[in-house]
Amino acid sequence: MPIDFDAVSLPHIHGQPIGQGRLRAIPEDFQVREELDFTLDGSGEHVWLWVRKRGANTDWVARQLARQAGVAPNAVSYAGLKDRHAVTEQWFSVHLPGKADPDWNADPHPDFAVLKAVRHSRKLRRGALSGNAFRITLRDLDGDPAELAARIERIAALGVPNYFGEQRFGHDAHNLTRAEALLSGREKVRDRHQRGLYLSAARSALFNAVLAQRVAAGSWNTALPGDVLMLAGSHSNFVADTVDDALRRRVAEGDLHPTGPLWGAGELRSAGAVRELEERVAAAWPVFRDGLATAGLEQERRALRLPIGAMALEFPAPRTAVLDFRLPAGAYATTVLREWISAVED
Repeated sequence: MPIDFDAVSLPHIHGQPIGQGRLRAIPEDFQVREELDFTLDGSGEHVWLWVRKRGANTDWVARQLARQAGVAPNAVSYAGLKDRHAVTEQWFSVHLPGKADPDWNADPHPDFAVLKAVRHSRKLRRGALSGNAFRITLRDLDGDPAELAARIERIAALGVPNYFGEQRFGHDAHNLTRAEALLSGREKVRDRHQRGLYLSAARSALFNAVLAQRVAAGSWNTALPGDVLMLAGSHSNFVADTVDDALRRRVAEGDLHPTGPLWGAGELRSAGAVRELEERVAAAWPVFRDGLATAGLEQERRALRLPIGAMALEFPAPRTAVLDFRLPAGAYATTVLREWISAVED
């Protein structure tokens, strides 16, 4: 049966949005720049390409690069999908063992350009980023600038719930509908990329539902006995069987974050009431819970809290705001914006 995604409300923690603005009036209004935390070594059989794209789909750009290099599409990889209706700068890698670099800009395309090519010993893997820097312009704002600035200060200080953004689920939650058909066995999806999108959507819906419960209970940013706590800036985590003042302080200071489940095969690592909550939420989505466990995915964890770095707001013109900030890899800018304003897209 169809998934009723609207049944899962995602509560706010800073209050309802305090204004409305127009987002992505032009692609330049939504700019994203990937950040690495390591240096490319300059040699090897993989060519890493620094690409600027405008109004283009990441997977489509990867296929164009494969065509230019004369390799199969699976020889091209990227760290993550980036917004299509945006201007983004991101890395791709192309496996070219024993081959010379082609002229990447010999056949220029209006929607993307290769800005730099560097050899490296390893391929680019999904999620292999330290984060993304955003510069977002909102137009036709109807909120009070002082109130908008005060809300941004709160968001910068406390962070926001680390929900997966609406784009993960597709237009009208289409990816969830397809995920339900796939995981219930009613449909087969042969395209590997599409299958991955649908599985990720199902996983993300379960995570968001757990996080919504923790937000409603006021425990999304505090440690509970049985929580799996993640060290900030890494995926290292441990189970907190008990919570003492030292752990509470580390969570309050942002050194540790409570986590929620990314569903797959294996046992939940959480314990006690935290595990009971996660199991209860998953039980309401049995097709996703059971299907993900048999789809080749393993249990993982994701931080419930999203810290925001280098946040700055300016008003360059009447009813126009420009917001700069940095997010860790895998986080969504729209998750930040929803705690600030209602963004209307053309």
